[in-house]
Parts: sequence; structure tokens; C-alpha cells
Amino acid sequence: MVVFPNAKINIGLNIVARREDGYHDIETVFYPIDICDIIEITPSPSGFRFECHPAPDGCPDEQNLAVRAYRLLQQEFDLPPLCIELVKLIPTGAGLGGGSSDASSVLKAVNDLCRLGLDDSRLEGLASRLGADCAFFIAGRPVYATGIGDVFTPVGLSLSGYHIVVVKPGVSVPTREAFSQVKPRPSSRRLADDVMLPVSQWRHCITNDFEAGVFALHPEIGQIKDALYASGALYASMSGSGSAVYGIFDSVPDGVADRFAGCFCRVMEM
Repeated sequence: MVVFPNAKINIGLNIVARREDGYHDIETVFYPIDICDIIEITPSPSGFRFECHPAPDGCPDEQNLAVRAYRLLQQEFDLPPLCIELVKLIPTGAGLGGGSSDASSVLKAVNDLCRLGLDDSRLEGLASRLGADCAFFIAGRPVYATGIGDVFTPVGLSLSGYHIVVVKPGVSVPTREAFSQVKPRPSSRRLADDVMLPVSQWRHCITNDFEAGVFALHPEIGQIKDALYASGALYASMSGSGSAVYGIFDSVPDGVADRFAGCFCRVMEM
């Protein structure tokens, strides 16, 4: 079985409060985009195997979210030994949710392959044990997320017809580093309402609270956002805690990818 875990972008991200357990309450909108990893799951008579291409630096296999998803199901079901082969095409350390999407795709694929009979609600419950945003990727529809990013309300947002340019520089931003630069504060506006405004108005009302601190530490990320606006983006923002930045365009200027030489750059029509 071959599946294609897709990435997401955050449209707006407000850090609302720090909780007593050390986590943060946020509000954001998760929106799926068409940058995908590839996962192939096949029977493995010789025992469980995991292969990742390219091999990740400093991440043991058992810590990979795809493996953790298999192990989580294995705790509850008598699974056959499988081989999970992962080809990483979604940039890591980017705020695009690649690892979370891999985990959810493994849950769904093993559920289907092994005929476990789990519905989406049950799969979402399992996914939430792997990471706050993992459950989003079970259904993969646009949602307004609150809590620690794990409480979802569907939003009727469609970016169909727009073009999105995603750019990730060579630098990655650890989530802990990004949070250390933010002072939580309640939002004066409701993001779920603002995303229903025309995209051309988002620049004036939708923000990512991580940007100021991250741009101060890594000016090249802020420069990418500026370059996207200079290229004609209706709206541009860092996704999650970075370091990927995206721009939403009515139409993409010729040669826009050439302006980001040395960076990962993907242009998509939604």
C-alpha cells in the first residue's frame, strides 16, 4: 500500500496563554497543501522494518512519528510485521507538519491494510496521542484549531483558484526556541472570522505571533516574507513556528522560484 501524506500551512497563529502544564493555548487555522511525502507499507516476514530516505540526522527510528504510530497501534492490536518505507519530500523543521502527517497516514494505512475497523473519530483519538496537530491530518480538511492546537472546528475556507508559493531556507527553527521568544496574549479578534474575509484583506488583520521573535533571530526568514510580498503576494506568512514561509497569489509571476535560489521552493495551484 502506498500513501501520500500531505503538508499543511498555518493561516494566522495567535499564542493566547501559557498553561500550568507548560503547554500553550493557541488559535490558528490549519489548511492542507499539496506537498507530499511517500509512504509504502508492505508485509515483512522477517520482522518489522523501517526505512527513511534520506536518512534523518540524529533521529533514531523509534522516535520517528511514523514508527511511533505503528507502535501505538501495536499496543492495542495484534499487528503483522510490516515494512514502512518513508520518502521525505516535505521539508523538516519547516512548520509544515510533515512528521505529523506521516504519523496519521501510517495510522490510516495500517487500519485499512490490517482491517482494524477504526473510524475517523477513533483514529483522531489515537493521532492526538502522538502530537497536537496529528489528528488534523486524519480528515485533512481546513479547521480552526484552539487549545494546544488539538481542538478543531471546521471552517468553510477554500483557496481554490489561488496559487501558493512555499519557501524554506536552509535554517530550521526548533519549536522550543520559537516559543521562548513569544509573550502570550489574548487576541483582540477572532481568527475564524478573519479567514472568511477576502484574502487581500488578511495582510491587515491575520498575523503569526512567532514571526517577530523568529525574524529577529533569523533575518533571512523575514526577508523571504518581504520578497514574496514584493513578488505580488496577496498574503504572506511564516507557517507554524517556521522556518517555511508561504505566499498566496492570484497568479504567480514568471521566475518567482528563481528569486529563492538555494531554498526549497514549491509553487502550487490550489
